[in-house]
Formats: sequence, structure tokens, C-alpha cells
Amino acid sequence: SSYWHDCMHQNLEWVSKVRVNTQAVLKRAQHIQGQKIPKKQWQAAWLLKAVTCIDLTTLAGDDTPSNIHRLCLKAVQPIRYDLLKKMDMHNKGVTTAAVCVYPSRVGEAVITLKAANSSLPVASVATGFPAGQTPLETRLQEVRMAVAHGASEIDIVINRKLALAGQWEAMYDEIHQFREACGDAHMKTILAIGELGTFTNIYKASLVAMMAGSDFIKTSTGKEVVNATYPVAIVMVRAIRDYYLFTGQKVGFKPAGGIRTAQESLLWFTLIKEELGNDWLCPHLFRLGASSLLADIERQIYHHVTGQYPAYHELPMA
Repeated sequence: SSYWHDCMHQNLEWVSKVRVNTQAVLKRAQHIQGQKIPKKQWQAAWLLKAVTCIDLTTLAGDDTPSNIHRLCLKAVQPIRYDLLKKMDMHNKGVTTAAVCVYPSRVGEAVITLKAANSSLPVASVATGFPAGQTPLETRLQEVRMAVAHGASEIDIVINRKLALAGQWEAMYDEIHQFREACGDAHMKTILAIGELGTFTNIYKASLVAMMAGSDFIKTSTGKEVVNATYPVAIVMVRAIRDYYLFTGQKVGFKPAGGIRTAQESLLWFTLIKEELGNDWLCPHLFRLGASSLLADIERQIYHHVTGQYPAYHELPMA
């Protein structure tokens, strides 16, 4: 409607005027990194919470049906049953938040999860991941195909060229079309922050992505040189907070790329808690995009339960 278009126009004008104070962001990021993470006795509980926020991901050129199958089973039973039992968490339905795969692997993931009697969502990357450099029609087709094959979440990538050129209206239009192609599927919008240049651009791209209907904004594809860093995260979550104050809508946040240790996952929780508050500390509004992170969390939980670290063969790799 023309009303919406006028609003949109004013909003985009607002976007084009925004500036981010780099020093303030860096200072805040340092403050967060200096925060104490939860005490020993609480750590295991927080680590289990981290597990429930993981989008367990494989995006490799050599993905095969068998490693998709393994990934799905690991997502359904991410922590060894006996360890959960010792923590009295064996019947609490601890699973990862989702599995995340390439569009052509969605069908295999859906079949495996169904066979395992699990309602775990399958997320698919799309829109010419990771570079977003294919024609618009192809990118839209990819979204529709992933949804048709049973993906209930789509991780799209923006066209960085539009952001770098400050073509916010064009970027809005593209993301809005992806949103429509997603239908009922949740849409996570990957900004590929390592390729956006400045904090100001990252903030603007975050706002435009949210205005265009993203359910989540996500830092990176994991394929760029720079992935999820704390300063960038602060810029993105500040945009989420401002958008919430402006519209009353809560948009989720997903850091991805290079998140490998249990300690780091606790630090991400600290950042979210400090910047956005407790409402965001759930898989509905916070996801960690990761593949090797889960193995380290399982090691730490093993240590918490048994007092020692597992031998290499005791925790089968996902």
C-alpha cells in the first residue's frame, strides 16, 4: 500500500542518516569481554541452554547423505544420555535448536528427523549462499525449493553490493521478496559483516533487514575471513534493541562462524543478557551457528559430571 511505502520511505531516510560511534562500540565490547562468566555450579546448566540454542550446521562441498544423517541424529541427542541422566536432565528434551544444511540436502535431513520421530526444524541456507551473487530469480527459486522440501527456517544472504553502495531501498525490496518466498518459514538474514566495511553500514543493514521482515539477523556465513566478533555483535544487537523500541517487535540474533569453545558460548550469553535482557536468552530469539562448538560443550559437561576430561574415543564426533 502507498501508506506503507511512505512509512518505508521515511524509515529509509532515517536509516540513511544514522551514524555509529566506533569508540563507544569498541569500549562496550571490551567491557563485555571482561565480564565474569557464570560460576562453576551454574556453568553446566548454561552450557545445556547453549546446546538448545545451537543451529547444528554442515555446509561443506563434500556433504553426503551419511553425514547429514549423523548430523541430524546428533542434533536430536546432542549430549550423551548417561551424562544427562546424572544431571537429571535426561527427560527434559535437550536437543539443538535446528540443523542447518544446503538446500539440496534439506530432503535428506527432513527424512532422517522424521524417522527419528523428531520435530526438530531444518534450516536451509539459500539465495546464492555464501556470496549472494546469483541472479535474483535464481535466489528466490532456491528459497521456494528449500521450503517445498520441508525447510521451516531459511538463512538468506544479503546482496552486499547494495549495502556497500548505500542502495537501501533496493536491498529492502530484495529481502522483502525473500520474505514472501519463505511463506511460513522463519527467515534469518545473514549480513556477512566482514564484507560490509563500517559499523555504520552494519547498523543500517541490520535495520533494513528487520524492516523487510527478518525474524533473525545473523552475522556471517562462516565463509568470510571475519566472522562473529563482539564489536559487530554489539552494533547488531543495538539495532535489534532500537528496532524493538521503535516497533515493539523482537527480532532474534544469530552469531555464526568461528564459535568453537564452550567458554565463547557463555560469553555470547553474557553479551545478549547485558544488551537485550533475559527475553532474548532462548532459541526463539537467540541462535548460535556452529558445527564444532557442540563437541567442546559435551567435553565440558562430561568434565562437570565425572571430574575428568574424556578420552578422545569416549565422545563420538558428530
